[in-house]
Amino acid sequence: MLGGFLLALTLSPLNAQMAPGGGAPKKPLSPPAQASVELKGKTITIDYSAPSVRGRQIAGGIVPYGKVWRTGANAATTLKTPIDIKIGDLKVPAGTYTLYSLPSENGCILIVNKQTGQWGTEYDEAKDLGRTPMTPVKQAESVETMVIKFDPVKNNATNLHIIWEHWNFTVPVAAE
Repeated sequence: MLGGFLLALTLSPLNAQMAPGGGAPKKPLSPPAQASVELKGKTITIDYSAPSVRGRQIAGGIVPYGKVWRTGANAATTLKTPIDIKIGDLKVPAGTYTLYSLPSENGCILIVNKQTGQWGTEYDEAKDLGRTPMTPVKQAESVETMVIKFDPVKNNATNLHIIWEHWNFTVPVAAE
């Protein structure tokens, strides 16, 4: 009897993640994702949840202009760098940070914030390390699921991209 009870407890989390009708597990609406790049032999990572358009208006809608946005979904988007880097014109010492964005109709500002471990919508401006503009490029093709990525590295420098819907926002990143 005890063995059957333990087996039921062990299998319960698996059953809880199954799709209705007992099918394959449901994929999260905004799955976890990671972007990484190696500068000076050290790996810099950005962990985020990747939201999808799903028929919604993103720019100026789900992501309102003039308001700080979590740069992803769910938990706050986290930047980890084991070395000092420069993002745009912002010096970022080695450490862990949260990335936020401030979109407008004409562009986007990337915010590097020292608060970490919070839910994505919990933003404290007093903890900003700083802000740097990103270059906007409007794309003809819409990108359904948000992507954060780095370009190939040249001379310990790269470009960071945040791509979603019809936008590709980019900013240079370099080892200090």
